[in-house]
Amino acid sequence: MVVRWVCASFVLLLLVGFMLNAAEFVNGGITSSYARKNDISADMPLDSDVFQVPPGYNAPQQVHITQGDHEGKAVIVSWVTPDEPGSNTVLYWTDNSKQKSSANGIVLTYKYFNYTSGYIHHCTIENLEVSQSYNGCWNWEYHKTILVYSPPRAGPDVPYTFGLIAGDLGQTYDSNRTLTHYELNPTKGQTLLFVGDLSYSDDYPFHDNNRWDTWGRFIERSAAYQPWIWTAGNHEIDFAPDIGEAKPFKPYTSRFHVPYRASESTSPLWYSIKRASAYIIVLSSYSAYGKYTPQYKWFEYELPKVNRTETPWLIVLMHSPLYNSYVHHYMEGETMRVMYEPWFVEYKVDVIFAGHVHAYERSERVSNIAYNITNGLCDPISDQSAPVYITIGDGGNQEGLATNMTDPQPSYSAYREASFGHGIFDIKNRTHAYFGWHRNQDGYAVEADSAWLYNRYWDPSEESSIASF
Repeated sequence: MVVRWVCASFVLLLLVGFMLNAAEFVNGGITSSYARKNDISADMPLDSDVFQVPPGYNAPQQVHITQGDHEGKAVIVSWVTPDEPGSNTVLYWTDNSKQKSSANGIVLTYKYFNYTSGYIHHCTIENLEVSQSYNGCWNWEYHKTILVYSPPRAGPDVPYTFGLIAGDLGQTYDSNRTLTHYELNPTKGQTLLFVGDLSYSDDYPFHDNNRWDTWGRFIERSAAYQPWIWTAGNHEIDFAPDIGEAKPFKPYTSRFHVPYRASESTSPLWYSIKRASAYIIVLSSYSAYGKYTPQYKWFEYELPKVNRTETPWLIVLMHSPLYNSYVHHYMEGETMRVMYEPWFVEYKVDVIFAGHVHAYERSERVSNIAYNITNGLCDPISDQSAPVYITIGDGGNQEGLATNMTDPQPSYSAYREASFGHGIFDIKNRTHAYFGWHRNQDGYAVEADSAWLYNRYWDPSEESSIASF
């Protein structure tokens, strides 16, 4: 009898939780009362161990990997050699094999004002086996190795865990806390989604590109061992005609290669990939996106291609949020929202991650697409076909937190807090995913905010055969 009571109580608690989640639009959202010391984040000194140049002549540094094709069967390995090009061949092998394969890449350099980069290498390793662990090495003298886990084959019920170290990371003490907090989280992200604003080199005199090098060495401890999926932010524009630099995004596109051609994009600033049960679309908030522009036309043709029976979770990454209740950057993404939101609703995008605002916020499922100039319907309303919008621009950069919020909290805002942290997006199957946001000041397993996300493309009542999670 006791066992039955315990089981019944547990089921009742679950039902109450689901009912509360379903009723989330009825009540107002939560503005966290957490009080954090509001200091400007200080840069770590240049002699910090996280910026250390590896010893030895021409030792490779700034190693990072990302997905190398549309399907997830390739990886781009990138690194920098400071003194000379050196070898651009990567040897790789599986854990259970002694046979080594090789891949050859490209090497490039760029100049920015009075700075000349090191030799930037990009090597694409193709035809990887699914769900396989690979070791890679390209410089035996320095024993520089990587460890790559290829994703499982795409499928509707393939579980997969994404980490989110927000955009707006920088290279401060708080940046280091964010990265460390993510690394020590017991729930391990398998791939990291990054939503723009990387090194903040443009915040230094003359866009000091040496700060790209320190940032590359800073993130190597994570980015060399799991793919980081890149999104460009405003601090990647680096447009400075007053110092003779009139080519936007030059340092970013030189250092961070992505497989944009695989999704028939004409620019590395917008592209798509598949990974496990997710289809990820990266958009550029700071490239032209109006009607008839290359980005608009690509996105228009991209959405109908998504096969939700294979990759049911549709995720969009961008830098500038479309729904934001902070004073900082308030309504800055409004023009993109007006143009693209009808597509997000029509194609039932599940979640949109953005940065730019240096804080955290999660929205309800809302849309604001009914307005036609004369009908007056210009307020967001509950819409179960709409995405959840998550602003996670809380990496830790030197500009500090966005603490001023609009008051009262709008109905579309479910939870907001001005703190640094990271997120975990854990896909369970085709219908359920779990998102948790982790504040830096908390224990590694503590979630300051969390929510179950239910895939709106699938009707759970018709999916009785889905394995439980």
